[in-house]
Amino acid sequence: MTANGDMIIALDQARFDAMAALDMDRLNGIVADDLIYTHSSARMDTKTSFLAAMSSGSTVYKSVVVSEVTAQDLGDTVVLTGQAQISIESSGKPVSFGVRFTDVYANRGGKWQMVTWQSTKTG
Repeated sequence: MTANGDMIIALDQARFDAMAALDMDRLNGIVADDLIYTHSSARMDTKTSFLAAMSSGSTVYKSVVVSEVTAQDLGDTVVLTGQAQISIESSGKPVSFGVRFTDVYANRGGKWQMVTWQSTKTG
């Protein structure tokens, strides 16, 4: 794995930690303005709607535990793939599930940001 790959895996973990901590300032810096976030339910979010769902409390991330993460370093783009166990509260109800994901980060003027997330629920 390259230095960019290791760095982006760490940055993505920081994103998951910020989601669980509701650290909106940190998330705002990690997530690109043109984010396309496709949930395992097929719902799509933009940066604005993704952050708004967390800020409003309609979706509360309790924890995201990742495994089997690999990074493909394509220069100014790094593609992560892996698995995650996600625990949330959706409209006040606890929900836990596993996913396989693809997560894309782009280097924009020296700043790495998440531009795409796509996940599929596992068995």
